[in-house]
Amino acid sequence: MRKADQLYINGEWTTPVDGTVQELTDPATGQVSGRMVLGGGADVDRAVRAARQAFGAFGATTVAERIELLEAIGAEYARRAEGMAQAVTAELGSPINLSRTLHVPAAQHQFHHAAEALGRMEPVDRRGSTWVRREPIGVCALITPWNYPALQPAGKVASALAAGCTVVLKPAQTSPYSALLLAEILDAAGVPPGVFNLILGRGSVVGDVLNAHPDVDMISFTGSGPVAEGVSAAAAPTAKRVLTELGGKSPQIILPGADVDTAVGTAVFYGLGNSGQTCGAASRTLVPRERLDAFLDALTARVEGVKVGDPQAEDTFMGPVVSASQWDTVQDYIRQGIDAGARLVTGGPGKPHLPGPLKDGHFVRPTVFADVTNDMAIAREEIFGPVLSVIAYDTVEDAIRIANDSPFGLCGYVTGTDARQARAVAERMRTGYVLINDADFDFNTSWGGYKQSGNGREWADFGIGEYLETKSIVGVTS
Repeated sequence: MRKADQLYINGEWTTPVDGTVQELTDPATGQVSGRMVLGGGADVDRAVRAARQAFGAFGATTVAERIELLEAIGAEYARRAEGMAQAVTAELGSPINLSRTLHVPAAQHQFHHAAEALGRMEPVDRRGSTWVRREPIGVCALITPWNYPALQPAGKVASALAAGCTVVLKPAQTSPYSALLLAEILDAAGVPPGVFNLILGRGSVVGDVLNAHPDVDMISFTGSGPVAEGVSAAAAPTAKRVLTELGGKSPQIILPGADVDTAVGTAVFYGLGNSGQTCGAASRTLVPRERLDAFLDALTARVEGVKVGDPQAEDTFMGPVVSASQWDTVQDYIRQGIDAGARLVTGGPGKPHLPGPLKDGHFVRPTVFADVTNDMAIAREEIFGPVLSVIAYDTVEDAIRIANDSPFGLCGYVTGTDARQARAVAERMRTGYVLINDADFDFNTSWGGYKQSGNGREWADFGIGEYLETKSIVGVTS
């Protein structure tokens, strides 16, 4: 039984003022796995006050000092890697192999990437007698989701600290374990008191107080569009900067002549990986009409061979979705797909047959729909589950039009053998990030989207820049 019974404020572990306790469940069994104490408005005030008091000194640190601190955090993170992997698996249900090879390395390297990027950035741009300075914005509230509980806090914290900001982190209510371990890592690495603060609690309580707090200068929020509207509205009276990374409905365009195995690999890894609970999931696959049957045959064989089951088993590819409510949401979308006339190729409603305590876990059958049109809910709305929609197209121009016909624009995928054509198509996709063929995901570049996928960018120098203000000093003579 895991316990999350303290908050981290001003460099100390402390009991919250209210102290309400919430039970947490294991996504793989549905059984209680731990308890989390919930902070409230008074705790937010304490954390923001600590961050404000620490900002003066930390904001004045040198680039060299912050680089040294970021590298120390990355090194301490590496020492705690297995503990972090176990925490992610416990709270999210991520297969342990995925936690070890994706969730944790991607998070750990955010601190190294931020240190490298900071070393490349010039704090002052000298334009004759005018100096343009980049200065830390101040106290930042970081509000993160449950689907990447290690990466999301790490990316935001690394960028904010690199910029010289102080922070209050509020992780998702269902995923506190990895955030608590992050606080331990930062403390052990020597982050000064007040620079990093952790508040556990409900978004409707802790999040709302942070969003409207007069001493918070910036909010970085990752989550759903409807919640982001409330964040922006609460922040508006004090003109806070609001950075958002929201949903996606990312298309994969399979070009004529593309290698089928590569195309299938992209659809399965980026569509079903993490149980489809990825904002950049390749959930819409656009296939030349003349190659539709061949692609579906290959995709079906691969999907039906996916091992769904115990997250602690080394060979499990897909674990459960995070909660019973998320399971219900995914089931509703599967039923909508069937009712709309899409052809169910494999998977479908209900749970896969799993033994013992896993039968009560939140497992979804990996599902593929064909004969999907781009006006169907399963093609337009973010499902956040292992459901793939396959759409046939007649020309490449048609594919690009369908790909861009979405309220979202976070991520895109292009698969093809003609490198110049693949790049040309990628350039025309209205998304903030595009992967060509089986390229490895790059966590050392910009991440963020167009349209309703949010505003601003995260990671590396792009992320650091979001936490900086620009000041022009005119008439400098020495």
